[in-house]
Amino acid sequence: MDKIKIGLSIGDPNGVGLEIILSVFKDKSLYKLITPVLFAPRNIVDFQNEYFKNINKFNYTDNIEDLKEETLNVFETPQYDYKINFGVQCEKAGAVSFESLSRCVKAIKEGHIDSLVTAPINKKSIQSENFKFPGHTDYLNENFKGNSLMFMVADHLRIALVTDHIPINQVSKMISAERLKSKINQVLLSLKYDFGIIEPKIAILGLNPHCGDDGVIGTEDDCIIKPTINQVNENINKVYGPFSADGFFASEKYREYDAIIAMYHDQGLIPFKTLSFGNGVNFTAGLNLIRTSPDHGTAFDIAGKGIANPNSFKAAILESIRIFRCRHRLN
Repeated sequence: MDKIKIGLSIGDPNGVGLEIILSVFKDKSLYKLITPVLFAPRNIVDFQNEYFKNINKFNYTDNIEDLKEETLNVFETPQYDYKINFGVQCEKAGAVSFESLSRCVKAIKEGHIDSLVTAPINKKSIQSENFKFPGHTDYLNENFKGNSLMFMVADHLRIALVTDHIPINQVSKMISAERLKSKINQVLLSLKYDFGIIEPKIAILGLNPHCGDDGVIGTEDDCIIKPTINQVNENINKVYGPFSADGFFASEKYREYDAIIAMYHDQGLIPFKTLSFGNGVNFTAGLNLIRTSPDHGTAFDIAGKGIANPNSFKAAILESIRIFRCRHRLN
């Protein structure tokens, strides 16, 4: 089997993305598993490699088919006459990050790249006529087949979201039987084809505190979530809940399930990052591509200081390899 070709987007150049990429590829053992292709401007790569005193060597190319083994390939993207300004949110940095991401997407669509690992973007900097999305997930959903599902993964902890990057005052409006049923089916398929779990058990978290306390603190749990779970279980009988989110994690009940479905972003990501921060992976399931990313953002507060932890980005690469092999049933 040829090595898996993994495209790497640079993320926001004023954040920690490129720093952790350069740090990760000090580990030469990764080259035995993959052929990495970083989509980035040459001047920015050279600057950060020297700035952080790395020892990486690169194969710079403007031909996606001209890749070399045992090195970090850099597909050169436009430089935009841009100089790094660590920790600063700016439009030009967003343009650099979008150019990298869009070139990765093009390479995947054309079959040159097998999977994608994205460094963190700044969601404000990247906004433009070409990118009007709250994040990577929605952008990729627009560009690939399927329906995207935000799936946070760390060892045996897997948390999917019914709603992701939307304001909290819109969450309850988005909770419907149809949407929840769709997310359950997506999780079931992902567990089977991306994780090799044939008969998974899924836990569903309630929307309201204490799952609404019989309608005293909201009716969505009794009127939407419980009936949907019952309906789904008429066919599979592997979905449980709804569970009150606070007690569910505090009692470590999450260990009993192959995946957990949370109703909104912070309900799922606060416990996920508390339990696994620095080693977790954000996986975009449900699409005809494999995309993973680290479990953190641009970290502007520590950018340029040389202290960013690369473990989550390395985990994202390894998870991308594992999912690729699982989908293709390769050893």
